[in-house]
Amino acid sequence: MTKATTAMKKSGSMEGAGGGDTPSQLIDARINELSDWRGEMLARVRTLIKQADPEVVEEWKWRGVPVWEHAGIICTGETYKNVVKMTFAKGASLEDPSGLFNSSLEGNTRRAIDIHEGDKIDEEALKALIRAAVALNVSVRPTARTARSQKTKRV
Repeated sequence: MTKATTAMKKSGSMEGAGGGDTPSQLIDARINELSDWRGEMLARVRTLIKQADPEVVEEWKWRGVPVWEHAGIICTGETYKNVVKMTFAKGASLEDPSGLFNSSLEGNTRRAIDIHEGDKIDEEALKALIRAAVALNVSVRPTARTARSQKTKRV
C-alpha cells in the first residue's frame, strides 16, 4: 500500500493536477466533467481494470490522461470527441485472441482499443487482456533489473 500512496502523491503534484487531488480524484472529476457516453464508458473501463487487477495503481499524467499501472504502465484511458481510447503501452507484445485491438496496429510497441458510442465491450476478453499486460510488466521488470545488475558487476 505504501507504493501506491507514494505513486499517488508523486502524480498528484504533476503539472495539470490541481490542488493536491489524488489521481483517483482527478479521474473521478474527468468522468463527471464528460457527462455523456464517454464518461460512462471511461467509468466502465476503469471498473473492469480494477476487477482484472485489484492491485492496479491509478495515475494522472501528461496534463490529464488517466493511466493505470502495475509494475509499469498497463494502459491509458484517453477521451476524444468521438472515441474513448484505451492505449496499451506494450500492446504489440500481447496476444489478442479476441481481436480487441482495433487502433494503432502498425506500431512496434503500443496497441489501442477505440471504443465508439454504442459499442459493446467484451468484458471478459478485456479483463484477460489487462491481466496479460500486468503479467508482461511483472515478467519484464525483474529481467531488466537483473541485466542492469550484471552490467554493474562487470564494470
